[in-house]
Amino acid sequence: MRTHELVLRQVEADLAAGRLRLGDRLPGERALAGQLGISRPSVREAIRVLEAMGVVRTAVGSGPDAGAVIVADPASPLTATLRLHLATSHLPMGDIVQTRVLLESWAVREAAGRASPSQVAAAQQLLDAMDDPELPRERFHLLDAEFHVALAALAGNVLVSTIMASLREAIHGYVIAAVPTMAEWSPIATLLRSQHQAVLDAVAAGDGELAARLVADHIEGFYRTSRLA
Repeated sequence: MRTHELVLRQVEADLAAGRLRLGDRLPGERALAGQLGISRPSVREAIRVLEAMGVVRTAVGSGPDAGAVIVADPASPLTATLRLHLATSHLPMGDIVQTRVLLESWAVREAAGRASPSQVAAAQQLLDAMDDPELPRERFHLLDAEFHVALAALAGNVLVSTIMASLREAIHGYVIAAVPTMAEWSPIATLLRSQHQAVLDAVAAGDGELAARLVADHIEGFYRTSRLA
């Protein structure tokens, strides 16, 4: 085991045992190094790894916000990892599409009839913002991404919501690059709006099977049109 992994193991054990909680500050480099019998550079390396993993946030200085503080931001490192593997073509876009279909169809099926009126209203606000015919394409797709993440969140599964947010963020650049090449944007935007609304209406009406079928058709249809998958 590399020495910096001792710090990772210790932080994991402390979190699992409740000795560390969100918002707590890690002991200083010197204290951790002495506690684990390793060098301070090894401690610094471990903290950099923890920050990249979204487990801690660091700030320099000597004030109350300085040091490494326990946070929970799993979407950020997951997004970065997905984006890199998409760039290497190790993760084919077609597999990403299939994963989205699986996650989102499950999420809307679970959410149907269970989502609160306020949750449905929040998703509806995103759709209403997309109704502006003068909306730039990039802004349209940013709202589109927010809507799909909000839709997945209606199921109440934090892990599914996190994965969905990471998937959408990881592929956003590819979508934006493809959008300008799509001819006849206005009818495409109109179709996407109506599909979004139909999915949300099915969720609000408690028809999970219809919502799942509609969202799968919507996702697969868009990627066929954009020729991304």
